[in-house]
Amino acid sequence: MTKLIYAIEGLSVWVGRAFGWCILILTLSVSYEVFVRYVLNAPTVWAFDMMVQMYGALFLMAGPYALAQDTHVRGDVLYRLFPVRWQARIDFALYILFFYPGMLALFWYGAEIAADSWRYKEVSWNSPARIQIYFFKTLIPVAGFLLMLQGLAEMMRCWRAMKTGEWMPRLDDVKETEDILAEDPHALPISNTK
Repeated sequence: MTKLIYAIEGLSVWVGRAFGWCILILTLSVSYEVFVRYVLNAPTVWAFDMMVQMYGALFLMAGPYALAQDTHVRGDVLYRLFPVRWQARIDFALYILFFYPGMLALFWYGAEIAADSWRYKEVSWNSPARIQIYFFKTLIPVAGFLLMLQGLAEMMRCWRAMKTGEWMPRLDDVKETEDILAEDPHALPISNTK
């Protein structure tokens, strides 16, 4: 079970890192558009569509990554006070009751939307460039599938935590500053010169 959990988590992390490059493309395209629009007075017809598609791709494909890294926002005022076994039971129930129905809907209706878009060879109506968007609409069911797959790994984590009473460690990736400081308070030297 551990190998399967880490394999799914590894896939989610890899996809998240790969689509993280959308931030660079988005930043460069926004910078280019601002320069040509305000300095050269020659706006492009494609930049807006590209920005929307890059942001949409990043948003959709970062979901499985965020779930794999346990970085989603959680209202844990009481949750964190519960023992691990109860946290796992609550998470397990919430995955079944809310997460999976939502992700199934995202996958199912996203597949219909993507199929229609491919059938019509849909293009954007936001600009005269008429950029194809059916490629990006394909990411909707792909994201739904990857989220369901990562949700399966999370449910297996919950099952294991219900049995053992401790959470399985996650694959290491980037860390928040407070996590680094919790591990080693001297990791980030702060100069105190006045």
